[in-house]
Amino acid sequence: KENLPEGKQTVLGLYVTAKEAYKKWKENTEKIKIIDVRTPEEFIFVGYPEMAWKIPVGTQSYVWDAENEKFPMCLLTDFVSRVKEIAKPTDTIMVTCRSGGRSTIAVNLLAKEGFTQVYNVIDGVEGDLVDDETSVFHGQRLKNGWKNSGCPWTYKLTPNKLILPQ
Repeated sequence: KENLPEGKQTVLGLYVTAKEAYKKWKENTEKIKIIDVRTPEEFIFVGYPEMAWKIPVGTQSYVWDAENEKFPMCLLTDFVSRVKEIAKPTDTIMVTCRSGGRSTIAVNLLAKEGFTQVYNVIDGVEGDLVDDETSVFHGQRLKNGWKNSGCPWTYKLTPNKLILPQ
């Protein structure tokens, strides 16, 4: 993908949009896995791709980072081992998060452990920010992404496809 922000670039260089990831999955549902690496709170309150494995790469910190004006995420050290419960390093995997940042981290962690066919879903589940100051949706994640591209998603949790840290 051209002009991809640095924060969405991976060492493998494999990228898809949410719409492309869904199309690829539909063409080969037995061979392609979609992994959502967001937090359980996001699965519950925002929804997720209905066929996705839910394997968080990080957990939400509740300590305010005043310099960056946010609550930072803390990486979970057992992420790769949890992915290995459902995937081999040669499997084709589409990794999604909110908007492409945490999925970048997840792809790079998997690549470091020998996974070779891991794609970053660059617009994630919620999509990119609307950058139009005349729009009532300015600053909201309503541009592209899984939920805004017509791809199927749900709020209904499927515990059999949820792999949380020990």
